[in-house]
Amino acid sequence: MTQAIDTAASSAAALETRLARFAPRDVRAGEARVSYREAAGKSGNEALPLVLLHGIGSGAASWVQQFEALGEGENPRRVLAWDAPGYGASTPVASASPVAADYARVLAGWLDALGIERCVLAGHSLGAIIAGAFAAAHPARVSGLLLISPAGGYGAADPAVREEKRAARLAMLAELGSQGLADKRSANMLSPHASDEARAWVRWNMSRVVPHGYAQATHLLANADLAADLARCVGKVPMAVAVGAEDTITPPPACERLAHVAQAPFQTVPRAGHAGYIEQPAAYNALLDTFCAEH
Repeated sequence: MTQAIDTAASSAAALETRLARFAPRDVRAGEARVSYREAAGKSGNEALPLVLLHGIGSGAASWVQQFEALGEGENPRRVLAWDAPGYGASTPVASASPVAADYARVLAGWLDALGIERCVLAGHSLGAIIAGAFAAAHPARVSGLLLISPAGGYGAADPAVREEKRAARLAMLAELGSQGLADKRSANMLSPHASDEARAWVRWNMSRVVPHGYAQATHLLANADLAADLARCVGKVPMAVAVGAEDTITPPPACERLAHVAQAPFQTVPRAGHAGYIEQPAAYNALLDTFCAEH
């Protein structure tokens, strides 16, 4: 037990050292404050910024390997990742039971505050819901939309199913809290092939989730209908969908159905679970880099 604790502490310290190069920033977006991290890229690189949106149990820090590879690599571009409203130091949305458009409005305000008129947008899991809503509302601002292990939401489901899913997750949050979620649920995010380091990183991110923000995001998940937003984007925004072959949270068949709605290319990443970009960074960095180059 002591050895496991020491290993986790060592991994967290190593992660925080790497994250120090991408220190948290914040900016006012209308009445909201948005915290984020950024790799500035190479001066003079005219490539559009890559904007990364995390999932329900995560935060901006989860993308550190993408900052390093894509923002500081061979041909570095500007890479940004926000803490969604209610996460990190970001102001929560006003509604107790928000919809995707509430988060998309904050995203628009954040990009405005940073002077970003157009970007490549990638969303993971719940972040895909926000990305899809933003692209549907502002197609001219999105040169390409990449959905990674997208959560579809339960907005089109039977009301009883929606309420059951929402209540179960809120009860779990109330029982476990952020640290308990990290201890009990983080392993579900990864495939059996994940390294101890990847497991520690997922646990570290999940343990820092703000309960109120997580609760609002739970309502968002219950209210959202990503497929409807993707249907609005067809013919307006180039899209693609990717998922880990061993993702048990948003399984490949569910993601493939969303790709069909989006009329978008679909691919699976071998030996990767739900948080594939953490456990298989080389594969996901190549996927992101290729998508950015194409769009």
